[in-house]
Amino acid sequence: MSGRKNAGKTSPWMLILIALGCFFATYNFLTMPGRGRDGSRKFLGGGNQDSGGSYGSGDPAKRFHVALTATDALYSQWQSRIMHYWYKEMRDRPGSDMGGFTRILHSGKPDGLMDEIPTMVVDPLPEGKDKGYIVLNRPWAFVQWLQRAKIDEDYILMAEPDHVFVKPLPNLAHGDEPAAFPFFYIKPTENEKILRKFFPEEKGPVSKIDPIGNSPVIIKKAQLEKIAPTWMNVSLKMKEDRETDKAFGWVLEMYAYAVASALHGVHHSLRKDFMIQPPWDLKTDNTFIVHYTYGCDYTMKGQLTYGKIGEWRFDKRSYLQSPPPRNLSLPPPGVPESVVCVLFCLIEYVMPICVYI
Repeated sequence: MSGRKNAGKTSPWMLILIALGCFFATYNFLTMPGRGRDGSRKFLGGGNQDSGGSYGSGDPAKRFHVALTATDALYSQWQSRIMHYWYKEMRDRPGSDMGGFTRILHSGKPDGLMDEIPTMVVDPLPEGKDKGYIVLNRPWAFVQWLQRAKIDEDYILMAEPDHVFVKPLPNLAHGDEPAAFPFFYIKPTENEKILRKFFPEEKGPVSKIDPIGNSPVIIKKAQLEKIAPTWMNVSLKMKEDRETDKAFGWVLEMYAYAVASALHGVHHSLRKDFMIQPPWDLKTDNTFIVHYTYGCDYTMKGQLTYGKIGEWRFDKRSYLQSPPPRNLSLPPPGVPESVVCVLFCLIEYVMPICVYI
């Protein structure tokens, strides 16, 4: 009887041990180099620095609307929620030119985040048109949004759910010259034979095609309204062309945006400081966005084991069916600041009682 009576009770010693374990885990995390309160302020754009002196115009005409495309899949939803959270954190800080926000939901029907995130529902491509390449819906989603939405800002930032703002973002565009992040794997001059199918010789050398995708890009709304339909049509034509589809694979839609922009004579200012991509980029002190698209695998000594599952890892694809848990394992010593920042931003979101900035 006594065993049954005490079955639902927890030993006071066990509670003490749990409390001590939580204390030491938190202490170790916060006292690791660059991970204390001051360290977090550094790589999350807080602290004592006033970025308004170097960035941010303060001019309402330079405000840009933040727009990302998404689906109603849980995998897309949890990323969108985290992205929107950090947008709100950075929007009103000194140095920011960030304006309104829209999640362009191309699932064709409302989902459970309609009251939480400003959202416009648009139609997906006709069934089978994307040939299993869901990103092909992105340009079509932007075409519909631009046609139907009332957008107060003159500029637009095209972003993605797995982007985290770590610093207030100014308008990096200069008038009619949009700003874009250069991707090392977008190589127009090395793919001239294929690109000539979509960018004819009379348009000039293929070097006019910027090594970019559509995101992140800050561009004038009037320019994007002209580019978006072309971007959609080029994407569909590329997907239907077997040689192009095989050559470009998952970055096909990125090439399509680069080609569409060049067809309209639009050249982008290439900003490497726009974004970093862990684990390849190590530092966060000279960037505005962290893109956590790659898996991060490390030994417990902090050595990268990319291509091989590490003793410690974070990969967003581990959470296709559920969001990251509250008890995310903390990275070992030696893991670069950029990876720590990703974990930090997720923990800050999923554990709102832990306020570091």
